[in-house]
Amino acid sequence: MSRDFNNTELPMLGITAYSGTGKTTLLKQVIPLLCQKNIRVGLIKHTHHNMDVDKPGKDSYELRKAGAAQTLVASQQRWALMTETANLPEMDLNYLASRFDANSLDLILVEGFKQEPIPKIALYRDALNHTIDEILDPDVIAIASDIALTTSLPQLDINQPEQVAIFIAEWLYQLKK
Repeated sequence: MSRDFNNTELPMLGITAYSGTGKTTLLKQVIPLLCQKNIRVGLIKHTHHNMDVDKPGKDSYELRKAGAAQTLVASQQRWALMTETANLPEMDLNYLASRFDANSLDLILVEGFKQEPIPKIALYRDALNHTIDEILDPDVIAIASDIALTTSLPQLDINQPEQVAIFIAEWLYQLKK
């Protein structure tokens, strides 16, 4: 099987859905299950909101606001690199993925970036009154839904995170063959 993920060292798997479907909720359940299978997971989450992981009044915030283009904050438990991107176009998924330490991970899950040509699991909930066709593209490899759908794609139960985790683990295993 080909492992060309746009020159990214780590396989990426997108989770795509309409807003309100429960992407984050499902990922919060699936990630620990993948960890139990000794799969080391990284995550890229796209947001349309202006977000800041730093807090006004903190030294790192004040130094960044003073003009530092990049600020790295480190403690014994974790470190975070903040990079100012106000003058850049929309973020490039492959560039972001290249920031990860490929030796520390087995997989990058991607929430958002639905237009990117990476393998994806589409999430669907019937109550949201959308059609599944609107979120399907040639890169969707499975659908996790709360109803049975007419499709040739593998179908998972969106309310059974164990099913989704098993599918992801098996998909990852097939890539490594």
